[in-house]
Amino acid sequence: MQGKKKYSEKLFTSFQLSQRVPEDNFYRRLKGALDLRFMRKLTAPYYGDCGQKSIDPEVFIKLMLVGYLENICSDRQLLSHCAMRLDILYFLGYDIDEPLPWHSTLSRTRALLPDAVFTHAFEQVLGMCVSAGMVGGHTQAIDSAPVKANASMDSLELKVPSEELEEHLRKVRYMSRSDRERKDGNDEDAPPPKDGPKRRARNNRASEEQQQVNATKEQLAEIAARNKKWGEEQTERPGAKNNNSRYTSNKTHYSPVDPDARISVKPGKARKLNYHAQMAVDTEHHVITHIAADHADRVDSLGLPDIIRELQPRLKEQHLLWRNLLADAGYSSGENYALLEQVGIESYMPPHGTYKGGPEGFIYDREHDHWTCRNGKQVTFRKVHVEKDGNRKRRYLTTRKDCKGCPFKEQCIPKNHEKRIDITYYKDEYERAIARVKSRQGQYFKRKRSSTVEPVFGTLTQFMGLRRINTRGIANANKVMLCAAMAYNLKKYLKFTRNKAESVAKAAQAATSSLLGHIWVVFSPYPL
Repeated sequence: MQGKKKYSEKLFTSFQLSQRVPEDNFYRRLKGALDLRFMRKLTAPYYGDCGQKSIDPEVFIKLMLVGYLENICSDRQLLSHCAMRLDILYFLGYDIDEPLPWHSTLSRTRALLPDAVFTHAFEQVLGMCVSAGMVGGHTQAIDSAPVKANASMDSLELKVPSEELEEHLRKVRYMSRSDRERKDGNDEDAPPPKDGPKRRARNNRASEEQQQVNATKEQLAEIAARNKKWGEEQTERPGAKNNNSRYTSNKTHYSPVDPDARISVKPGKARKLNYHAQMAVDTEHHVITHIAADHADRVDSLGLPDIIRELQPRLKEQHLLWRNLLADAGYSSGENYALLEQVGIESYMPPHGTYKGGPEGFIYDREHDHWTCRNGKQVTFRKVHVEKDGNRKRRYLTTRKDCKGCPFKEQCIPKNHEKRIDITYYKDEYERAIARVKSRQGQYFKRKRSSTVEPVFGTLTQFMGLRRINTRGIANANKVMLCAAMAYNLKKYLKFTRNKAESVAKAAQAATSSLLGHIWVVFSPYPL
């Protein structure tokens, strides 16, 4: 007999989330494994003793984790999604008829709590992974990747010299007002701005220092040359027909929406305002041991000392010894090689392409610290020279007498009177690092690094909500990255512990079956 379902809402009903969420549900297992009681004591100093009660810090962190586990970047969309999921409500500790916090509460709480709170929560999750045996600690692979900032390239403003700042701001305000009047139709006779309508930020969050140009004359001349080349060669790019389209640089432009965001580009990609995510991954089970936000225009080699300063004590606190560092050439520098040797870490990162071991045709005498040219003359050490960018070089010079009448002078020093050789102060550190990279173990670690840290970045950006930063400012961007890394590690932790429990259960079942078989053979009345 055919049935027909009729639905009518009940005024009263008996319902329990614990009975509707299965035992093997991800969020039910996460609720049993994750203990966030420390959050209340940790965040107590940042709340007052009167006024309305704020969101529970445990619930706040759980909501942040759910956002990245569900690949959701928007706070509004996150709360709408949570309201429709019984397992997430059970994980948060909310009943079906209990209203969730307002989306602005998440933004205010994220801004209220300092970076140390998120770092402590990240370290607690890392400690869970260490206790489960997922982190070896001896080998760490590091890399960086751009993450889109919450600002548009259309909002960029031009930096000006400090003496012209006030005049420029008055002009910008006038242009913005005239644009608005023309758009609303209130003043049709207003003259159009010279540069055309622009998308202006409502509030300029940049400081005066960030609005002032800080480039040298040489850098500005280089940017001007790039502008000319850009206009001649980039005619087929999107937006090339727009006369206002220009080559933008961090030296000449800034974003008033998010002054900490920087313009960066990858080969084959469009120029965007980004942050850099600096990350370290343990090679044992691909657990994230460090992550931090950095400016997109800062070279990776300058960020390596910060990673070492934070990561090494963190691993020591977990009773782990860090021995090997795997990285690409972007992190190489003489200072970094020397720092790693000083702290007892072996580096496996190739040198940058600009490194040269010495001039061609010259032989170095390590014992006497001098170079010998093709004519047999010595280029002796004179002093340690510090360049404008801070690089330290060892300077070697000949004398005019040595080079006078030399048959190789036209090829060696056609316009000078003596030969000068500037070699990096850390030449020995470079040579030891190159030997490690070329070794058999170095080739193995090269493959290991690309198969460790790069897939983790891909998972975070494509499946765990780190495709863009939904906040503004580098401090908030750092909090976002820490929460995304926490969610990633928790997902790895639950998968690892479940597989481990299943393996132990299967081993116990096999041992029991084998024992019962032996007992049957011993006591069997039937001869074999």
